[in-house]
Amino acid sequence: MIQKLKYILEACAAGFVYFIFAILDVDKASALGGWLGRTVGPYLGVSKIARNNIKNTFPNLSEKNLQKVILEMWDNLGRTAAEHCHLDKFKPHIKDSRVEVSGIQYLEKIRKDGAPALFFSAHLANWEVSSLGASELGINVHLVYRRANNPFFDKLIMKTRDNVNKKLFPKGPEGARAIIKKIKNGESVAMLVDQKMNDGIAVPFFGRDAMTAPAIAELSMRYKCPIIPVRVERTTGAYFKVTVYPPLNNSIQTDKNIDSKVIMTKINEMLESWIEEKPAQWLWIHKRWPNS
Repeated sequence: MIQKLKYILEACAAGFVYFIFAILDVDKASALGGWLGRTVGPYLGVSKIARNNIKNTFPNLSEKNLQKVILEMWDNLGRTAAEHCHLDKFKPHIKDSRVEVSGIQYLEKIRKDGAPALFFSAHLANWEVSSLGASELGINVHLVYRRANNPFFDKLIMKTRDNVNKKLFPKGPEGARAIIKKIKNGESVAMLVDQKMNDGIAVPFFGRDAMTAPAIAELSMRYKCPIIPVRVERTTGAYFKVTVYPPLNNSIQTDKNIDSKVIMTKINEMLESWIEEKPAQWLWIHKRWPNS
């Protein structure tokens, strides 16, 4: 009962903040979210997790630059939260769009072929816009997501996501069965692959083994689907660049002994390069490694 009351109070507080962001235009909401993130975030307990993760990943980073990354990370997270209620405003493939899409030719090929593809991205910039490039071109993309611990807060998040894309499946056995059904039906799936999965496989990530979900690799091998990397970058304010890369499978398909760890290692290497370039845009507060 106490836990339920706590969840309700948390959801009410989130709903109030959500309402404030919603009545502002996109740019003002994003700026306010960034300010709140920079002002409050560094004092939250999870900032210690971010500090440890960044120090262990970039041991030569000076204290000044470490603090800068943490502050900019909170700015990005605050903006991402504020932009959530404005997701329907982010329309790629139109003039003066807030989302620039590079690598459209790979999306066009998928649409033309009519075969399923497996898209992956990470918790970078505003990761919610990562699938828009494909869905706005008419490609059926089903998203895999992790339910929030607070069920009331989860409903609030899902309400906004439903305004943009109603094809969402939670992680877990039930979601997995639904995803397989969609792939067999020739439809595509998108997922974020940078979070810890305790019952996953150990794969190197920035030089340290990290438990990694192998689902995308296993689905690719089983159903012969191309794996398409998708990177999201915040360019300035509430503007983004989404880069779609060639199928990852093309560089490793000649290896007859390929297994899920080989694929996931390639994926982690690609994620590393993205994070190294813009470290402040990644979700460092996640416990990605053991003892983080």
